[in-house]
Order: sequence, then structure tokens, then C-alpha cells
Amino acid sequence: MNDTMKIEMNQMLDYIMKNCLWQFHSRTWDREKQNTNIIMKTTQILCDEPVEKDLPADRCYWVDAMCLADAYRSRFLWINTKSKEEIKQLMQMLKDRLDVLTITGSLNAELTDPHY
Repeated sequence: MNDTMKIEMNQMLDYIMKNCLWQFHSRTWDREKQNTNIIMKTTQILCDEPVEKDLPADRCYWVDAMCLADAYRSRFLWINTKSKEEIKQLMQMLKDRLDVLTITGSLNAELTDPHY
């Protein structure tokens, strides 16, 4: 990862951490599904690829992804100049870091409490 991509990824991550309530689900599996599906669908939208919306859950993730993609396109104009491969690489880096912050590195004991 070069320095520019790291800076860009951190800008995108900062937006999620400050503006997206979906990152705060109370179970590990909820957070894993949210991170995977919203980041995947956001990537597809940013790359002008088809997005699956058949199931109610898909539509829910799609709405969050649309909001995120719109925010990224309007706040981070540099994303509009990236190739599809660059976007995919950047979004994978973002998802990996988001997983660490919201799941594997989280100190929230509720995430793994079987009685909660």
C-alpha cells in the first residue's frame, strides 16, 4: 500500500466512523455481514457494476451502500479519477481496516457475549 492510498483509505474510514451508524451493531456476526455487504455493494456502485437487490437484506445493504458511494463521490473527488481496479483495491483495504476496528480489535465484550 502506497502512502497516497493509505491517506485515501483513512479519509474513507474516517467518514464511516463519524457518519455511519451501521458500524455499531451489537453482535460480531452482524458487524461482519454489514461490513462485507455494504463495502461490497459500495464497491460495485463505485465501479458501475450490477448490485444484487433481490432479498430484503440486499436492499437494506444497497441503501447504505448508495449513501456511502454518494458521500465518497461528492467528498473525495479523487475517487472519480480511479480505475475500477484501484477502487477495488482501496475498498478491500478499507474493509480490512474496518473489520479490525469494529470486530477483531474491538474491546466491546457484548460482541461475543452469548447471553446478550
